[in-house]
Amino acid sequence: MVTPTAEGDLNLAAIAPVVERYFAGFNAADYCAVAALFEDDGVLLAPFEAPIVGSEAIYTYLQTEAIAMQATPVEVETTPGENGSHRVVVKGCVKTRLFTVNVRWTFGLTAANTLQSAEIRLLASLQELVQLNQG
Repeated sequence: MVTPTAEGDLNLAAIAPVVERYFAGFNAADYCAVAALFEDDGVLLAPFEAPIVGSEAIYTYLQTEAIAMQATPVEVETTPGENGSHRVVVKGCVKTRLFTVNVRWTFGLTAANTLQSAEIRLLASLQELVQLNQG
């Protein structure tokens, strides 16, 4: 597992360039660029949503749901898969206009360094989520 250096930077680009581009595009609200990182049949698994399949659907979802969010990766772990693919797990937090929540992203990368999948899991208890909702 890789965590930030003493200077505070987590060098995702050296570990998984496509994941670094995901976070850079997400934080710049460049959802078109984020969606383009996915394979044509790529899947975004967002909290409380049915699977979102395909770059156009992913773009539409992000354009609607991710406005003004900022994602901060803190830890990253990679696991090699078959045929050059690999899995990248990133822990960090997402800040919205109303709250900040801890999150785990699990990215499935192809051998061509594109995203086959991205699963986003909130790392909060049910009680914490209810409190956020009552905000």
